[in-house]
Amino acid sequence: MNRFKTLLSALIVSTTTTTAVLAQDNQLTAAQKAQGWVSLFDGKNPTAWRNYQKSDIQPGWVVENGALKLEKAGAGDLISKQAFGDFDLYIDWKISEAGNSGIFILADEKGKMIYSHAPEIQILDNEKAHDNKIDTHLSGSLYDMVAVHPSALKPAGEWNTVRIKLQDKLLQIWQNDVMTTNVVIGTSTWDNLVAASKFADWNGFATNETGHLGLQDHGNVVWFKNMRIKEL
Repeated sequence: MNRFKTLLSALIVSTTTTTAVLAQDNQLTAAQKAQGWVSLFDGKNPTAWRNYQKSDIQPGWVVENGALKLEKAGAGDLISKQAFGDFDLYIDWKISEAGNSGIFILADEKGKMIYSHAPEIQILDNEKAHDNKIDTHLSGSLYDMVAVHPSALKPAGEWNTVRIKLQDKLLQIWQNDVMTTNVVIGTSTWDNLVAASKFADWNGFATNETGHLGLQDHGNVVWFKNMRIKEL
Protein backbone atom coordinates (compact mmCIF):
# COMPACT_ATOMS: atom_id res chain seq x y z
CA MET A 1 0.00 0.00 0.00
CA ASN A 2 2.81 2.39 0.91
CA ARG A 3 4.48 1.68 -2.45
CA PHE A 4 1.17 2.37 -4.22
CA LYS A 5 0.78 5.70 -2.40
CA THR A 6 4.34 6.65 -3.29
CA LEU A 7 3.81 5.86 -6.97
CA LEU A 8 0.49 7.72 -6.99
CA SER A 9 2.08 10.77 -5.37
CA ALA A 10 4.91 10.71 -7.91
CA LEU A 11 2.42 10.50 -10.76
CA ILE A 12 0.43 13.44 -9.41
CA VAL A 13 3.58 15.54 -9.02
CA SER A 14 4.76 14.60 -12.51
CA THR A 15 1.39 15.42 -14.06
CA THR A 16 1.16 18.71 -12.19
CA THR A 17 4.68 19.66 -13.25
CA THR A 18 3.98 18.81 -16.90
CA THR A 19 0.75 20.81 -16.83
CA ALA A 20 2.56 23.78 -15.33
CA VAL A 21 5.24 23.66 -18.02
CA LEU A 22 2.66 23.45 -20.80
CA ALA A 23 0.68 26.30 -19.30
CA GLN A 24 3.68 28.58 -19.75
CA ASP A 25 3.59 28.33 -23.56
CA ASN A 26 2.95 31.70 -25.21
CA GLN A 27 3.05 33.47 -21.83
CA LEU A 28 5.61 36.07 -20.80
CA THR A 29 6.99 36.10 -17.30
CA ALA A 30 6.97 39.26 -15.24
CA ALA A 31 10.74 39.50 -15.71
CA GLN A 32 10.43 39.21 -19.49
CA LYS A 33 7.79 41.93 -19.57
CA ALA A 34 10.00 44.17 -17.45
CA GLN A 35 12.85 43.59 -19.91
CA GLY A 36 10.71 44.78 -22.80
CA TRP A 37 9.62 41.50 -24.36
CA VAL A 38 6.29 41.50 -26.21
CA SER A 39 4.30 38.41 -27.19
CA LEU A 40 3.34 38.00 -30.85
CA PHE A 41 0.84 35.22 -30.10
CA ASP A 42 -1.11 34.40 -26.96
CA GLY A 43 -1.95 30.81 -27.95
CA LYS A 44 -5.55 31.72 -28.71
CA ASN A 45 -5.81 34.53 -31.24
CA PRO A 46 -3.19 35.57 -33.84
CA THR A 47 -4.10 39.23 -33.54
CA ALA A 48 -0.54 40.40 -34.24
CA TRP A 49 -0.65 38.86 -37.73
CA ARG A 50 -2.48 39.18 -41.04
CA ASN A 51 -2.07 37.78 -44.51
CA TYR A 52 0.43 39.42 -46.84
CA GLN A 53 -1.17 42.39 -48.61
CA LYS A 54 -4.46 41.70 -46.83
CA SER A 55 -6.18 43.05 -43.72
CA ASP A 56 -7.16 39.71 -42.17
CA ILE A 57 -6.11 36.05 -41.99
CA GLN A 58 -7.51 33.63 -44.54
CA PRO A 59 -8.97 30.21 -43.65
CA GLY A 60 -6.28 27.57 -43.48
CA TRP A 61 -4.40 29.20 -40.63
CA VAL A 62 -5.84 27.85 -37.38
CA VAL A 63 -5.03 27.77 -33.68
CA GLU A 64 -4.47 24.22 -32.44
CA ASN A 65 -3.38 23.25 -28.94
CA GLY A 66 -1.81 26.63 -28.31
CA ALA A 67 0.02 26.78 -31.64
CA LEU A 68 -0.60 28.76 -34.80
CA LYS A 69 -0.89 26.12 -37.51
CA LEU A 70 -0.90 26.28 -41.28
CA GLU A 71 -3.47 23.54 -41.78
CA LYS A 72 -4.07 23.83 -45.51
CA ALA A 73 -1.98 24.99 -48.45
CA GLY A 74 -3.09 28.16 -50.14
CA ALA A 75 -3.86 30.06 -46.95
CA GLY A 76 -1.10 32.51 -47.85
CA ASP A 77 1.93 33.92 -46.06
CA LEU A 78 1.42 35.77 -42.79
CA ILE A 79 2.99 39.12 -42.01
CA SER A 80 3.26 40.90 -38.68
CA LYS A 81 1.05 43.94 -38.39
CA GLN A 82 3.94 45.85 -36.84
CA ALA A 83 7.25 46.58 -38.54
CA PHE A 84 10.51 46.27 -36.61
CA GLY A 85 14.01 47.68 -36.98
CA ASP A 86 16.52 46.35 -34.45
CA PHE A 87 15.05 43.45 -32.52
CA ASP A 88 15.58 40.16 -30.71
CA LEU A 89 13.06 37.49 -31.73
CA TYR A 90 12.29 33.97 -30.51
CA ILE A 91 9.97 31.56 -32.34
CA ASP A 92 9.29 27.87 -31.70
CA TRP A 93 8.35 25.91 -34.80
CA LYS A 94 7.49 22.36 -35.80
CA ILE A 95 7.37 21.06 -39.38
CA SER A 96 5.42 18.15 -40.83
CA GLU A 97 7.15 15.21 -42.52
CA ALA A 98 8.88 16.31 -45.76
CA GLY A 99 7.69 19.84 -45.01
CA ASN A 100 9.11 23.23 -45.93
CA SER A 101 8.41 26.70 -44.53
CA GLY A 102 10.27 29.81 -43.44
CA ILE A 103 10.49 32.92 -41.27
CA PHE A 104 11.02 36.28 -42.98
CA ILE A 105 12.50 39.50 -41.63
CA LEU A 106 12.59 43.08 -42.96
CA ALA A 107 9.65 42.35 -45.24
CA ASP A 108 7.63 45.01 -47.03
CA GLU A 109 4.54 44.77 -49.22
CA LYS A 110 5.94 46.47 -52.30
CA GLY A 111 6.76 43.24 -54.13
CA LYS A 112 4.52 40.57 -55.54
CA MET A 113 5.59 38.07 -52.88
CA ILE A 114 6.60 38.38 -49.24
CA TYR A 115 10.11 37.21 -50.10
CA SER A 116 10.65 39.82 -52.81
CA HIS A 117 12.80 41.93 -50.46
CA ALA A 118 12.92 39.87 -47.26
CA PRO A 119 15.71 37.53 -46.09
CA GLU A 120 14.42 34.11 -45.02
CA ILE A 121 15.39 31.78 -42.23
CA GLN A 122 14.65 28.33 -43.58
CA ILE A 123 12.36 25.78 -41.94
CA LEU A 124 12.71 22.28 -43.35
CA ASP A 125 12.50 18.57 -42.70
CA ASN A 126 16.16 18.01 -43.60
CA GLU A 127 15.67 14.28 -43.97
CA LYS A 128 12.75 14.07 -46.40
CA ALA A 129 11.98 17.48 -47.90
CA HIS A 130 12.87 17.74 -51.59
CA ASP A 131 14.82 20.98 -50.97
CA ASN A 132 17.48 19.25 -48.86
CA LYS A 133 20.22 18.93 -51.48
CA ILE A 134 21.84 22.34 -50.90
CA ASP A 135 23.38 23.15 -47.51
CA THR A 136 22.18 26.76 -47.57
CA HIS A 137 18.62 25.44 -47.92
CA LEU A 138 18.68 23.34 -44.75
CA SER A 139 16.73 24.20 -41.64
CA GLY A 140 18.11 27.18 -39.74
CA SER A 141 20.09 28.51 -42.68
CA LEU A 142 19.88 32.05 -43.96
CA TYR A 143 18.19 30.79 -47.10
CA ASP A 144 20.47 30.40 -50.13
CA MET A 145 23.17 32.45 -48.43
CA VAL A 146 24.61 30.94 -45.24
CA ALA A 147 24.82 27.20 -44.55
CA VAL A 148 23.94 25.63 -41.23
CA HIS A 149 25.51 22.79 -39.28
CA PRO A 150 23.17 19.76 -39.15
CA SER A 151 23.47 19.59 -35.36
CA ALA A 152 21.10 22.57 -35.19
CA LEU A 153 18.07 20.55 -36.32
CA LYS A 154 15.57 18.38 -34.53
CA PRO A 155 13.56 15.89 -36.63
CA ALA A 156 10.21 16.61 -38.24
CA GLY A 157 7.42 16.54 -35.68
CA GLU A 158 9.62 17.95 -32.89
CA TRP A 159 9.70 21.53 -31.68
CA ASN A 160 12.66 23.70 -32.65
CA THR A 161 13.56 27.14 -31.32
CA VAL A 162 14.92 29.88 -33.57
CA ARG A 163 16.39 33.11 -32.26
CA ILE A 164 16.93 35.98 -34.69
CA LYS A 165 18.74 39.09 -33.51
CA LEU A 166 19.25 42.16 -35.66
CA GLN A 167 21.11 45.14 -34.18
CA ASP A 168 23.04 47.83 -36.04
CA LYS A 169 22.79 45.64 -39.15
CA LEU A 170 24.46 42.70 -37.37
CA LEU A 171 22.26 39.69 -38.15
CA GLN A 172 22.69 36.73 -35.82
CA ILE A 173 20.64 33.54 -35.98
CA TRP A 174 20.54 30.56 -33.65
CA GLN A 175 18.59 27.34 -34.01
CA ASN A 176 18.30 25.18 -30.91
CA ASP A 177 21.14 27.21 -29.35
CA VAL A 178 23.48 26.55 -32.29
CA MET A 179 24.60 29.75 -34.01
CA THR A 180 23.90 29.48 -37.73
CA THR A 181 24.50 33.02 -39.00
CA ASN A 182 26.68 35.93 -37.90
CA VAL A 183 26.98 38.59 -40.61
CA VAL A 184 26.64 42.35 -41.00
CA ILE A 185 24.09 43.38 -43.62
CA GLY A 186 25.48 45.74 -46.22
CA THR A 187 29.15 44.82 -45.82
CA SER A 188 31.29 43.39 -48.61
CA THR A 189 30.87 39.96 -47.01
CA TRP A 190 27.10 40.34 -47.16
CA ASP A 191 27.22 41.65 -50.72
CA ASN A 192 29.27 38.63 -51.78
CA LEU A 193 26.75 36.27 -50.20
CA VAL A 194 23.90 38.00 -52.01
CA ALA A 195 25.82 38.00 -55.30
CA ALA A 196 26.33 34.24 -55.07
CA SER A 197 22.65 33.60 -54.29
CA LYS A 198 19.38 33.57 -56.20
CA PHE A 199 18.80 37.11 -54.92
CA ALA A 200 21.70 38.65 -56.85
CA ASP A 201 19.42 40.46 -59.30
CA TRP A 202 16.50 41.09 -56.95
CA ASN A 203 16.20 44.87 -56.69
CA GLY A 204 15.57 46.01 -53.13
CA PHE A 205 16.49 42.71 -51.50
CA ALA A 206 17.41 43.20 -47.81
CA THR A 207 17.71 46.98 -48.15
CA ASN A 208 14.94 47.91 -45.70
CA GLU A 209 15.97 49.57 -42.44
CA THR A 210 12.77 48.32 -40.85
CA GLY A 211 10.29 45.69 -41.94
CA HIS A 212 7.68 43.15 -41.05
CA LEU A 213 8.16 39.59 -39.87
CA GLY A 214 6.69 36.81 -41.97
CA LEU A 215 5.55 33.19 -41.63
CA GLN A 216 5.54 31.23 -44.86
CA ASP A 217 2.85 29.17 -46.51
CA HIS A 218 4.98 26.80 -48.58
CA GLY A 219 2.15 24.32 -48.95
CA ASN A 220 3.11 22.11 -46.00
CA VAL A 221 1.70 21.83 -42.49
CA VAL A 222 3.74 23.86 -39.99
CA TRP A 223 3.19 25.05 -36.41
CA PHE A 224 4.42 28.15 -34.54
CA LYS A 225 4.27 29.09 -30.87
CA ASN A 226 6.14 31.03 -28.16
CA MET A 227 6.71 33.97 -30.49
CA ARG A 228 8.15 36.89 -28.59
CA ILE A 229 10.14 39.97 -29.59
CA LYS A 230 12.06 42.75 -27.93
CA GLU A 231 12.89 45.94 -29.79
CA LEU A 232 16.51 46.98 -29.31
